[in-house]
Amino acid sequence: MRPMNSAPNAGAGRVLSGMRPTGALHLGNYHGALRNWVDLQHHHECYFFVADWHALTTDYENPSLLQKHVHEMVVDWLAAGLDPDKCAIFIQSQVPGHAELHLLLSMITPLSWLERVPTYKDQQAQLKEKDLATYGFLGYPLLQSADILIYRPDFVPVGEDQVAHVEMTREVARRFNNLYGRDPAFAKKVKAALGKLGPAEAREQYTALRRSHQESGTADALSGARKLVQAAGHLEGADRELLLANLEGEHHRLLPAPEVLLTPSPKVPGLDGRKMSKSYGNTIRLTEEPESIDKKVRAMSTDPARVRRTDPGTPEKCPVWDLHKLYSSEETRAWVRQGCTTAGIGCLDCKKPVIERICADATTMRERAAPYLTNPARVREILDAGAKRANAAAESTMQVVRGAMNLLPGASAS
Repeated sequence: MRPMNSAPNAGAGRVLSGMRPTGALHLGNYHGALRNWVDLQHHHECYFFVADWHALTTDYENPSLLQKHVHEMVVDWLAAGLDPDKCAIFIQSQVPGHAELHLLLSMITPLSWLERVPTYKDQQAQLKEKDLATYGFLGYPLLQSADILIYRPDFVPVGEDQVAHVEMTREVARRFNNLYGRDPAFAKKVKAALGKLGPAEAREQYTALRRSHQESGTADALSGARKLVQAAGHLEGADRELLLANLEGEHHRLLPAPEVLLTPSPKVPGLDGRKMSKSYGNTIRLTEEPESIDKKVRAMSTDPARVRRTDPGTPEKCPVWDLHKLYSSEETRAWVRQGCTTAGIGCLDCKKPVIERICADATTMRERAAPYLTNPARVREILDAGAKRANAAAESTMQVVRGAMNLLPGASAS
């Protein structure tokens, strides 16, 4: 698992992530995921998709607003700084390979794997008003695995609460590779590739690191061996892939198991102090007007101990402090802490710097969104271009999968 603040250098791997379309986004969406995406596009080959099929797993009864929500969310992605020249932005349902791979993976995935996903029973309990006794809801983690594996990414950026989903994806990839990646000549091919790795010292280091990972599951050993192989610039692609696959077992790495790129999950308080969420009605939109932002933040809950202006407070007990941690400089935070704990400033004084920063960001995002709001066809062009790029990558993977499962037409029967 790689923390976000130690992301690889530019060009070092493919990244895949997606969001369910929920319409216009709020600050919680931005700081929870979108801000990281904007940064990642400058360092990786990125694929970001609108998970419209996933939206149907819980809202299949009322899809009337789906297209509106898709459009609003994509405009907010662009407003936040996603650049279609630097990343592929597309809609899940426009890449049929997602559904095909989901179907094929369902043939080999044990039912118990789906039933043990932590969020399965949690969401059923939270959404009691919905009928979630459907295969779509039970199988959504496998669809998520297909979403990921079809692009064979190196990294999947997620918060702590999503790590279990990526681990299931890794298990599915390992099962697929174990079933269909066997090759009687694999060891012979690896030996030949190892001979091209470099001097004896490099070969011995690779072997030792592989043994350490295989015997004790050492993540550092696996990472070190991968770096050793990737650094051997003279290796041909097929030889490099063989050596990387050999680290994970004695079979071809048909579907590489992606690594988690652990992203920070800052606390983004809503207007009432609870987690910012549309379901609570306590949000600030990314492109909200300054007057509305000012009114909302002024009315935010603060430290309950500060009943009067002269009462000292504790920043850690105030939701506005969490916004300062996201928006304010160290100097401003020091001023807030001093003023709050000594009653030297009032709550409105404390809120003003946050209001100014949120308004400034929202203004920038509204300016970026304006061309797409006046020209919706441009959004469709971006999504079509992203889908074309995504379909090409997906089809490359599906050719591997179909071949491995003997589904390619014209293949000789033996």
